[in-house]
Amino acid sequence: MTRRENNWPVALAFLAPNFLGFMAFMFLPIVFSLVMAFTNWQMTETIPLEFVGLDNFKDLLTDSRFWGFFGNTLYLMAGIPFAIAGSLVLAVILSKNLRGVVIYRTMFYLPTITSGVALFILWKAIYNPEFGPLNTMIQTVFDALHIQAEPPDWLLSIPWAKPAIMIMGIWTAIGGTNMLLYLAGISNISPELYEAAEIDGAGRWSKFRFVTWPQLLPTTFFIVVMSCIGGLQGGFEQARVMTQGGPAESTVTLGYYIYIKGFEEYQLGYASAIAWIMFLLIFVMTLINWKFGRSAFAMEE
Repeated sequence: MTRRENNWPVALAFLAPNFLGFMAFMFLPIVFSLVMAFTNWQMTETIPLEFVGLDNFKDLLTDSRFWGFFGNTLYLMAGIPFAIAGSLVLAVILSKNLRGVVIYRTMFYLPTITSGVALFILWKAIYNPEFGPLNTMIQTVFDALHIQAEPPDWLLSIPWAKPAIMIMGIWTAIGGTNMLLYLAGISNISPELYEAAEIDGAGRWSKFRFVTWPQLLPTTFFIVVMSCIGGLQGGFEQARVMTQGGPAESTVTLGYYIYIKGFEEYQLGYASAIAWIMFLLIFVMTLINWKFGRSAFAMEE
């Protein structure tokens, strides 16, 4: 018996805490939620637990609230291209040898490591219709231009609530992890490519278009996939803290709907079905991104 074979019990002992944690907090809850999705489990004493098969999934097809909240989720995801573009522009700027560039990078990344709830409360104060700085500036502009209008109630009116949350999401994402990924990608581009482009007479835009952007395509593909996954899963924390899903449930997303069904209406079986439908949506969207992303890379090559 070799020395490597003698060490396997020690290796398992080191891996056991991580494995047990995965089983207890990831694998078993996932399996349990899958089983619940085929039951009518409700946290009430009047309805007995029964196996209902695909009834929960059939009910989702005719659930107008589900489709409305799915539309809210897609609406908020419309800000993803702007967040990615903003992260790219910011990364290009911060990749230069600017004075104090490390301080600027830290400042732009700071919202990412800040507590989410604290950030949402701050933005809720910014959007306050009475004393918020945003409406104060808008009112100042209106007065200067002699415009007889009132600034919007950002989080209290249906037309403005979703755009307000989307704007906050774009601001948060621009200086976050996507910026760091683009900075890492830019730092890995060979300087020889830029030198060759300069010899050929390329300007700033040409160097970005024909050197920087093609080299960042794999990074962009990864960012798009992860952003779409996060977009379909997200929206709960923002709406819960800032609008409580209002006005008129216009800011409720699929993630929030799972919370409503599971922890407000106590329909755990139905909530599990929504979660697994969300998983299928994420899986399908990831496959679509993978297919068209690989096609785009093949065209570039």
